[in-house]
Amino acid sequence: MITYAQALQILLAEAPAPKTEQVAVAEAAGRVLAAPVVSAQHLPPFDNAAMDGFALCADGQPLPAGAVLQVAGWQAAGDAAAQGEAAQAWEIMTGARMPAGLDSVVPVEQVEVLDAVEGRPARVRLRAMVTPGQHVRLRGQDVELGETVLAAGTSLDVNAMTLLHALGTARVQVQQRPQVAVISTGKELISDAAQPLQSGQIRDSNRPFLVSRLHAAGADVVWNGVVGDDVAAFDAALDAALAAGARVVLSTGAVSQGRYDFIPDALRARGATVLFHKVAIRPGKPLLFAPLADGCLYFGLPGNPISAAVGLRFFVEPVLRRMLGLEEEAQLRLPLQGDVRKPPGLRMHARARVELDAGGRLSVRVLSGQESFRLKTMLQANAWAILEGEDALAPAGTLARVQGWGHREPLQLARQEEA
Repeated sequence: MITYAQALQILLAEAPAPKTEQVAVAEAAGRVLAAPVVSAQHLPPFDNAAMDGFALCADGQPLPAGAVLQVAGWQAAGDAAAQGEAAQAWEIMTGARMPAGLDSVVPVEQVEVLDAVEGRPARVRLRAMVTPGQHVRLRGQDVELGETVLAAGTSLDVNAMTLLHALGTARVQVQQRPQVAVISTGKELISDAAQPLQSGQIRDSNRPFLVSRLHAAGADVVWNGVVGDDVAAFDAALDAALAAGARVVLSTGAVSQGRYDFIPDALRARGATVLFHKVAIRPGKPLLFAPLADGCLYFGLPGNPISAAVGLRFFVEPVLRRMLGLEEEAQLRLPLQGDVRKPPGLRMHARARVELDAGGRLSVRVLSGQESFRLKTMLQANAWAILEGEDALAPAGTLARVQGWGHREPLQLARQEEA
């Protein structure tokens, strides 16, 4: 049995190098940039009014309250360029292009209309002093032409996508999503929610969990299915997964040492090299890792739901992160709210809740019900707390490693419950 650190070193050494592709921006949401994005335009692309009002020429000098100006024209958003004159005003709407020669905007409520023609202001008086450049959004004030706006390794969330659309970026270079397959094993598993359970049967909850979490982790799940405790059916499922293009395969169950734990021998029969089988962790100790003959990476996760979740989060996701070209994941160290009993000598991955107290201090609370079959605890958890060492007790105040629920998801905070 090897340590987690040793297992992670093996995994990352086997992880394929990232591959890139170019995609349309409309298809890029959630993807990871493989190259920086350089702006091909100014943003805003032209000087424009920040308020409804009148465009004027201050020319570096304040215009005094009481000044009277003739209104030479009007400009709405979307109108073409116009030419203004220093001694005149133009009625202007928010977002409209500033007439050339004009450099300031006075809000409509700070103007008295003295004369109007056909309902449009013809002559106005300033009710307040105008400061040069006020209420004008300047060309390139947000983004300049040639500016690098997004670095390689950026995940394209809604904010990044909004900027790309505003800049008119049509295509981006992104990392290819790792192609992954999921196989649930066990003759006891039922996938159809409408099917009544017979004696000894359970619902297949691992597979939908893993598929959903893999999508969140940046993978493309190309195949998933369920097989019984049968080597021939397993081989057929694995062949189907590989034919679908999977370069990473996850299975749940059949990796321990029971009569029906057939996967290690089935993989060796296919020419796979088992690089480790059992890691000094809890839950999830029987986890198996074996590159197949064609280089596809195979993860045999234990069948208990939380053991499978730990296998995904702490073994599969670091490999996916490497395949996505991302830097090593950051970790927090937070004090434990209470004493935590742990298995001596094993690395414990505990469902936990990061909480903020009334004084703005962060701490982590390891939740009760840590058994690997318990699903309900996941409803309260917003993080994983990792405890290591030879001791059987981690006292309150001990600094624990804390990681988010997924490697691409920011750590969520909860308000600490009052005692």
